Amino acid sequence: MKRRHLSKKEVEHTAWLAHIELSEKEKKLFTEQFNDILDYFKKIDKVDTENVQPTYHVLELMNVYREDEATPSLPKEEALKNAPKKEKEFLKAPRIV
Repeated sequence: MKRRHLSKKEVEHTAWLAHIELSEKEKKLFTEQFNDILDYFKKIDKVDTENVQPTYHVLELMNVYREDEATPSLPKEEALKNAPKKEKEFLKAPRIV
């Protein structure tokens, strides 16, 4: 027989925190499913991982960075040419209070 990790009361509390209403049937089902998942984690914990390198990403990707180079900014006229609203030489945005 499996050792129970979570009680029905704990599942009810979790559902309350998530603002989810569960029927009695769902509470029973989720209690069993959560405990099955926790039992599976116990199996995983028994695996010998002593010589296994941690996996940080499933694909061997490398970030490629370019050197930062200072370049001139766009001229104000160019930066503002497609702006829906402008005021003098600035973008005009709605007031947010």
